[in-house]
Amino acid sequence: MKKLIFTGILAVAGLAGTAKAQIQQGNWLVGSSLLSSNFGLNTGGGYSIALQPKAAYFVQDNVAVGGYVNLGISKVTNGSPTRFDYGVGAMGRYYLSPGEKGVDNLLNHGRWFFEGNLGVGGSSVENGNSTTGLDFGVGPGYSYFITPNIGLEGLVKYQGQSGFGNEGLNSNITFNVGFSIYLPTSKGREVINDVK
Repeated sequence: MKKLIFTGILAVAGLAGTAKAQIQQGNWLVGSSLLSSNFGLNTGGGYSIALQPKAAYFVQDNVAVGGYVNLGISKVTNGSPTRFDYGVGAMGRYYLSPGEKGVDNLLNHGRWFFEGNLGVGGSSVENGNSTTGLDFGVGPGYSYFITPNIGLEGLVKYQGQSGFGNEGLNSNITFNVGFSIYLPTSKGREVINDVK
């Protein structure tokens, strides 16, 4: 029984320390939002599901820079036209440190972050409005580390597209749920070498 309790304490202590190791300079973040709820700010806004893969490199502790792709197909209701969303561009994240500006970590197993993106994208609704041009977004999120290298993430984001088409500006607020895998540089090299 004492061994079991001791092992449990070590596991909790190990998880508490993991939130810092993954977001150090030289590490990689690879992940995706798997579920995206869209609360439309324009007329006809509704609910959508999209796949949003992303990859980033930690240029310094707590700061990651990389790229993203956004692909989604949705219908507001049965019988409504199909909507196709797309985008590609650069993204960045800043992770808050414990105690920074009064921010505290949830159960010491994760980190709050801010994410922003800027790229090219748009949306197209069959027989309806379309927008193509600048794709941008910003919002806060939280990554909860379920293992030392995997984070379950939630992200609330203002997302917009501005440019050409029937609709000059298309914007909404999204709530995204997904995961990220944090790879130390040495592990990243091993994965790349295994693929070759």
